[in-house]
Amino acid sequence: MFRAVLKSLLARKIRLVLSGLAVVLGVMFVAGSLVLTTSLGDSFSNLFATAYQNTDVQVAPKPAPGQNADSGPSAARGATVPESVVRTVRGIDGVKAAHGEVMTNGTIPLGSDGKAIASTTGQQYGGNWSGTDSVVQLRSGRGPRAPDEVVINAGLAKTGHFALGDRIKAIINGKPHAFRVVGIYGYSGDRDSLGGETSMQFTTPTAQRLLLGRTGVYSDVTVTAAAGVSQQTLADRIGSRLGDGYKVQTGQELAKKTTDSLKEGLKFLNYILLGFAGVALFVGAFLILNTFSIIVAQRTRELALMRALGASRRQMIGSVLLEAVVIGVLAGALGLLAGIGVGAALGYVFTHVGGGNLQLSIGVPASAVIASFAVGIVITVVAALFPSLRASRIPPVAAMRDAATPDRPLTRISIAGGVVFVGGAVVLGLGLFGSLSGTATLWAILAGVLIAFIGVALLTPLIARPVVGAIGRLMSFSTPGKLGRRNSARNPRRTAVTAAALMVGIALITGVSTVLSSVQTSIDKLANEQIRADLIVSGQQTSEVPPSFDTALLGQMRDISGVSSVAGIYRSSAQVDGKNTAVAATDDLAALGTSLSLHRSSGSISGLGDHQAIVDSKTARSDHLKVGDTVRVRLPRGGGTYTVSGIYSSREGGMSGWLLPHAAVGGFGLTNPTSAYVTVSGSASTASVKKQVDALLADNPLITVADRSDYVHQQTSTFDTVQTMIQILLTLAIIIAALGVVNTLALSVIERTRELGLLRAIGMKRRQVMGMITVESVTISVFGAVLGLAVGAGLGAAVVRALHDQGITQLSFSWGLMVAYLILAAVIGVLAAILPSIRAARLNVLNAIAYE
Repeated sequence: MFRAVLKSLLARKIRLVLSGLAVVLGVMFVAGSLVLTTSLGDSFSNLFATAYQNTDVQVAPKPAPGQNADSGPSAARGATVPESVVRTVRGIDGVKAAHGEVMTNGTIPLGSDGKAIASTTGQQYGGNWSGTDSVVQLRSGRGPRAPDEVVINAGLAKTGHFALGDRIKAIINGKPHAFRVVGIYGYSGDRDSLGGETSMQFTTPTAQRLLLGRTGVYSDVTVTAAAGVSQQTLADRIGSRLGDGYKVQTGQELAKKTTDSLKEGLKFLNYILLGFAGVALFVGAFLILNTFSIIVAQRTRELALMRALGASRRQMIGSVLLEAVVIGVLAGALGLLAGIGVGAALGYVFTHVGGGNLQLSIGVPASAVIASFAVGIVITVVAALFPSLRASRIPPVAAMRDAATPDRPLTRISIAGGVVFVGGAVVLGLGLFGSLSGTATLWAILAGVLIAFIGVALLTPLIARPVVGAIGRLMSFSTPGKLGRRNSARNPRRTAVTAAALMVGIALITGVSTVLSSVQTSIDKLANEQIRADLIVSGQQTSEVPPSFDTALLGQMRDISGVSSVAGIYRSSAQVDGKNTAVAATDDLAALGTSLSLHRSSGSISGLGDHQAIVDSKTARSDHLKVGDTVRVRLPRGGGTYTVSGIYSSREGGMSGWLLPHAAVGGFGLTNPTSAYVTVSGSASTASVKKQVDALLADNPLITVADRSDYVHQQTSTFDTVQTMIQILLTLAIIIAALGVVNTLALSVIERTRELGLLRAIGMKRRQVMGMITVESVTISVFGAVLGLAVGAGLGAAVVRALHDQGITQLSFSWGLMVAYLILAAVIGVLAAILPSIRAARLNVLNAIAYE
């Protein structure tokens, strides 16, 4: 039996390639994602081991109120280390050297065109120049000595085309500043940057004043241990001396924490890639199932002869599964090799985008090898299981028949499909509408979608014949077209499985498009109903520090002719009664309430005293607050006790949270406004006012002025990018589905050799044979697309309904994209028919008639 299986495989090489290719592509995604995340993790581990090699101990302030406990010093805006602590640390036994360091994120350099120089990593640092060491290497020039001098890293110099002596502008805390480049530095290993960041280093007083708001303070203290003193011993001594007011960590701990944090982010990327790999493999399973089903049907006489010669049912099952194992092993090996190549290529792109120049170390984890072969073999064997059972049921007497075994009734498979689909719908509904929490909700949704897809696939044969017949009528204007339509409806099981593969890919894309389109429409409707201001002044946040602008500009906006009101918004992290949260403040509460359609639930929301605050009704209910209650608010630079003077409400998805008086802004980590709402009087021209506000912000390219429609477009443009990325990734599933159509047609042509020969013998021309195969292919593809559009729209509508309480209230379909998917399916059908139709047209008529 083993020799017979191997000979069967070698005799049908094309079938072997087409069957295995789907698994190769899916395994490639699995192996590639694991290789990518492992390689990036190792690269970042090496990077941060280098970055902290001169740091034995770091002393940093405790995170500002409202911030994560693991926030680094660059994130602790408002929390600083005074000069006295630096002197104290220097005097501790075991300290060789200690120097204060200023380092914050959010120093945005501007190019010669006045536009912000973007960082792909969102890391745009400003700090004080501490000189060179084994990591930082000055390549040209010198360190800064005057307040208007700066040294920049080589990555920024290359990106912005800066040289010694050039003038460079930067936005720091919302204000533009100009400097002269006096030095350019790089890092050990001939790297221009560490991970693609941009960095500008000033004199220490300048860095303290611009970045921290006052001199005599630092972001952290970097400590070098004396010879023979371990990092942990020194950290314990410093921590004991300074007490609980500071965070003391060893260099090894810092490197590990930073690396672990990045690896956690890489896990998310890994999950995404593995998710798409799962889709590809799921679609590939349909291809393999169909392939083995056709093979078993074609080899009915061969298998029956083997039964007649004494082969048992167990041996028949084993022979088919052995073929699957061989295909799975080969596909797993090829997929692993392809995955290593893809992972290495993506790793190179990730580590070199933005001039990061990370030293990429390719790592092939054992999990990639195990997963590649496990997935390849398991998927193939599971897909071949039902065809193998069918092979075992072939009676020996079938060896005397000329035709393959006829199709069985669809009753049992339809009932099974209905049960599975209902089960999937129940699980999906539990995930979308139930009271599950955490990852259980996600798993319920994923399981529900998977089970529902299987149920639809099982039900597809029931509807295949009438629907395919109806679709085929549109192309059956000639005899070949009529034959092609009838051929596609002849075997509903085969047509259903082939179409189901395409259905999965298009259903997922359609479902995602429906959700994103509904989100965009809901945001658009919400903004038009919620925002009453004519102009919105804001910026796109690209780092942990939101873009801001000078407070003085608010007054200048109010002085513009035609402006009736301006409401500035300030934002900060905070702790309210011990809970980490975000708070906002405004300099004109009445104007803000009108601009954002805030409604009074109780108390007053028309104005705020210096120790008063208002909160949204949802937060008030959850925290059991009412007008007159007091709350303790801790801010990065201060805080105090505030009395709840009012409770407001707004539409779902609108303004929410705590609003503090303008007097509280001095305690915020960022004391400049991050946005403003401008209302224009009825007789004034909005366009004219916008032009004048734009002129006020000419020196701050991070901030834009938009009317309501432009603002909504800015807020929803991200969804277009997400949708494009998902479409690109799901293209793999579409490609595999197209291979399934090719495979089905190719095997069908072999199965119908005599039939095609008879058609040619009675006068059908070659181009008519090609047309017949093409109609059959297009009909199957369009059937899969129609099914996918229906299922995807239904899934998308269910998700939108589940998100109703989160403000997604408008159901919207991407009709243009759905039509495009339908056209794409027809194109796929035409392309998939090329090779099988050519082969069918080239059949030798006499040999085909005599074919056994």
